[in-house]
Amino acid sequence: MNELILFVVSSLLAFSGWQVQVDGAKLASPQITVMGMVYCDTCSNNSFSRHSYFLPGVEVKIECMFKAISPTTTEQISFSVNRTTNRYGIYKLEIPSVDGIECAKEKAVGNSCKASLVSTTSAACNVPGSRTTSDEIAIKSSQANTCIYSLNALNFRPSRRNDALCGNH
Repeated sequence: MNELILFVVSSLLAFSGWQVQVDGAKLASPQITVMGMVYCDTCSNNSFSRHSYFLPGVEVKIECMFKAISPTTTEQISFSVNRTTNRYGIYKLEIPSVDGIECAKEKAVGNSCKASLVSTTSAACNVPGSRTTSDEIAIKSSQANTCIYSLNALNFRPSRRNDALCGNH
């Protein structure tokens, strides 16, 4: 399985909960969604293989920086939060609308997010592999002024590689 398939799966899971409903009234969807996934790289080959699996309970630190557009000044909004992966190994942060942030406009250059591994609850797969994301895919909708930042997958690996399962490569 490659990075594109991981991205498609994570995007579909993000869209599944896109609108929230309270007492029959639909609330606006969040303006910015940051998401990614964490898996166990069972064969320690820095890719998702048929022996890999997604890791629930992993704590991930998300750091974002957005440039706000103002008539008189350029402002920067930065934040850092921790999120825990769900049972499918996915972490997600939804950021409501913020004045001056127009992520889907062409002028939104300089907006970025990254994630890094903090800890895992898995005893079998607890050695950090890919510790920090370096790339992101941003999906932008100018109609709804909505952005999804899908971050590259992070991974842990077992302390010892199982050659019987993975081969001697």
